[in-house]
Amino acid sequence: MLLLTSYISTAQTTPKQTSNLKEITLEEIWNGTFSAERMNSLNSMNGDFYAVLDYNRQTRSVSVDKYSYKTLEKVETIVNSANLNGLNSFSSYSFNNDETKLILGTNFKKIYRHSFKGTFYAYDIASKSLTLIEENIQEPVFSPDNKNIAYAKDNNIFIKNLASNNITQVTNDGKINEVINGITDWVYEEEFAFVRAFEWNKTGTHLAFLRFDETNVPTFSMDIVGTELYPTQQVFKYPKAGEKNADVTLHMYTLSTASTKKISLGDYEYIPRIKWSNDADVLVATTLNRHQNNLKLHKVNPVKATTVLLLNETDKAYIDITDNLTFLADNSFIWTSEKDGYNHIYHYDFNGKLINQITKGNWEVTNYYGFNEKKKTIYYQSIENGSINRGVYAINLKGKHKELLSNVNGQNTAAFSKNLNFFINTHSSANTPPVYSLYTAKGKMLKVIKDNVALKERLSAYKMSPKEFSTININGNDLNMWMVKPLDFDETKKYPLLMFQYSGPGSQQVGNTWNGSNDYWHNMLAQKGIIVVCIDGRGTGYKGADFKKVTQKELGKYEVEDQIAAAKKLVERSYIDKNNVGIWGWSFGGFMSTNCILKGNDVFTTAIAVAPVTSWRFYDSVYTERYMQTPQENASGYDDNSPINYADKLKGNYLLVHGTGDDNVHVQNSYRMINSLIEANKQFDMFIVPDRTHGIYKGRNTRLNLFTKMTNFIDANLNNK
Repeated sequence: MLLLTSYISTAQTTPKQTSNLKEITLEEIWNGTFSAERMNSLNSMNGDFYAVLDYNRQTRSVSVDKYSYKTLEKVETIVNSANLNGLNSFSSYSFNNDETKLILGTNFKKIYRHSFKGTFYAYDIASKSLTLIEENIQEPVFSPDNKNIAYAKDNNIFIKNLASNNITQVTNDGKINEVINGITDWVYEEEFAFVRAFEWNKTGTHLAFLRFDETNVPTFSMDIVGTELYPTQQVFKYPKAGEKNADVTLHMYTLSTASTKKISLGDYEYIPRIKWSNDADVLVATTLNRHQNNLKLHKVNPVKATTVLLLNETDKAYIDITDNLTFLADNSFIWTSEKDGYNHIYHYDFNGKLINQITKGNWEVTNYYGFNEKKKTIYYQSIENGSINRGVYAINLKGKHKELLSNVNGQNTAAFSKNLNFFINTHSSANTPPVYSLYTAKGKMLKVIKDNVALKERLSAYKMSPKEFSTININGNDLNMWMVKPLDFDETKKYPLLMFQYSGPGSQQVGNTWNGSNDYWHNMLAQKGIIVVCIDGRGTGYKGADFKKVTQKELGKYEVEDQIAAAKKLVERSYIDKNNVGIWGWSFGGFMSTNCILKGNDVFTTAIAVAPVTSWRFYDSVYTERYMQTPQENASGYDDNSPINYADKLKGNYLLVHGTGDDNVHVQNSYRMINSLIEANKQFDMFIVPDRTHGIYKGRNTRLNLFTKMTNFIDANLNNK
């Protein structure tokens, strides 16, 4: 087995050398002192060009500027807010297909994680004319023939004709908390990761859309304290595990007849994707059963409203939903699947017959970038050089002539041009901050765009310990691990241990990548004399389907066993204090840390849980049932792994943190945990943060205040005295 430590220098700075180095402070972590420079978000354009939204501080104007991939120089300004009448600024833009028009957005109001409302305008580049589309709308998009813009408002779909400015209302039954047309409901947005649920066909003659009838979905409500005299309530439909989901149906609107047809897709629970093929008369709709282990692709004829089964894939556990479905010129298609035990790329004809498996091996394809029709070449990202690394590769359609296009080690992520002739590679590792470089599609590096050398030099003045990567054998598996030690580490001394993890299905925390804010905090704790360790146990990703899916129907069983066993193995090391062992995590990681201090009370003495799930009965249907089936089918899987049922086992120091405005993992989880601890007469600490959502970040000093609380808790309870 490849030793992961070979990627990272483990050289230690001697105590004498550290005397002049600065301590990391919480204020610096959260005021941006250690933030890496990022590239502006760019949109690839037709040809060898890309567009960037630029802000001019002197003129306070916003512009969409066109750049060349070949030179990285600005070619022209497409639109500037300083020259617009009636629109002083905008914060988003999108092109039509031939890049003659733009949709400009402003006045955004956030709804959930990905969704928002805003005011949008259509801008004609040639005439420089600006037209208001509508206020308080969602997801406007041009038709491919440039004649119309479709958008959603107040749970209905509308189409605006650009020539006449006439607006056609496609649906009329939209109603808050009852029926949604063309926009996904909360659980689809959160778990299937898309918002716009309507799609134009290739000629702009048909508009396919999903309709969500959530009338019978149970309602969840949260009190919002706010700043007024009386709190308000946020009320929305949230299907918890085993409860009623929205009835989702597929519909087809035909512009020439102004008529809508309902499309029958047989027996299913979810429609997580719809996508038009290159044939204007063939839509492909994806359906899933409630267990999410039976996926079907349906070919839909929009005129006849008939369907034909294109592909049916099943799995003993579940099937992940991706956006990798790609139709080639002949309508054969690219598909990714775990059916051979690892995630790989497949090529099918338009009748669903397998042409060939393009990638093979005991490794995972982690990203699919696209197919160059002219070169018959596929571009993808994988872990072929070790599961903690990512590389960018090219391979032909027959699965031959594979080439590595990026650095071997560390994390490499490609942003390809629309024509797939160039890509901007982002490379980082545990020792290297993000480096942005321009490459040709053949893997030739043309230019370094940003290298973050200044950040690396700035960090050299601070006490920063290197991550030491290794593996640890736990319960018969070699698990990826990193360890951060104090810079003046002395193996003859004993140090407290703090374990950090997330542990959710398919996740990864042990990666050869640059620091996040948690890493700086862990370093700060290390310089206080604490050893920090992270281990990806069973159920995490990038080691094959069997390793990932072993936790099926038992979330929190094997993952907790691995963390407890790892802690017990680590305390056997002479330099770790077995009487001072802590664990912390957020969300799924908070569920884990809570379970660990209860079920592992013979090894863990301290735990912090931020925004934890405390019973999967409280979490949403799509995520939870993917791994657990329903509570009605698998009651023991839910209850045997719920920390609520083990509150009487608490012996150590426990800090529970939650935001009351968390629409994802509801504060109900922590309230129920608190009640269980009270009933068991257990003492604990808690920190309830008003109105904050799952990330607990909104508002001045929110994160600084939270991590100050957590640091003080660790100082008081996990110490090196």
